[in-house]
Amino acid sequence: MRYQISGRHIDIGSALQTHVKDELGAVVAKYAERPTEATVVFSKAAHEFVCEATVHLSTGLTAQARATATEIYAAFDKCAEKMEKQLRRYKRRLKDHHRDRSEPVELLAASSYILASSEDAEESEPETLQPMIIAEMETNIPSLSVGEAVMQMELAGAPVLVFRKEGNPSGVNIVYRRDDGNIGWIDPKL
Repeated sequence: MRYQISGRHIDIGSALQTHVKDELGAVVAKYAERPTEATVVFSKAAHEFVCEATVHLSTGLTAQARATATEIYAAFDKCAEKMEKQLRRYKRRLKDHHRDRSEPVELLAASSYILASSEDAEESEPETLQPMIIAEMETNIPSLSVGEAVMQMELAGAPVLVFRKEGNPSGVNIVYRRDDGNIGWIDPKL
């Protein structure tokens, strides 16, 4: 497994990198058969350290966890615990989907935009109705079954997931967490 361990505005020592590789490697090896890449980013928010971990699995799914603590090692340990809990919870489902899938998840390239929020919108009139784009990134839209999409959304801790339904590569589908706690699925008829 490839590791990318970095700090955002903080230095990461070799002892912490070794600790991350050992602990995260043990957690992932225990519950996932063939992880391909792990990205761990440390940052500082006020007086707390933040650890964000993303593990890409060979099935094409991605598991994410985030934790905070007053010490950097404690932040990572909490993050690793969350990752372990997610992977343990979905181990059976991951294995079932992997058995059915003969090839990795197909990905379609797309653009992702972050629009600037207007915090002072009530105070002043906007100059134009066009939103200001503050970040533009490349993102991938996976080709998944609905069950896999729901599992990916829950593993990533995301409120919504855009995907292409297997067998229907022409359109996109959306699964999302509803306010009542259920999962919604949007399947447009094109």
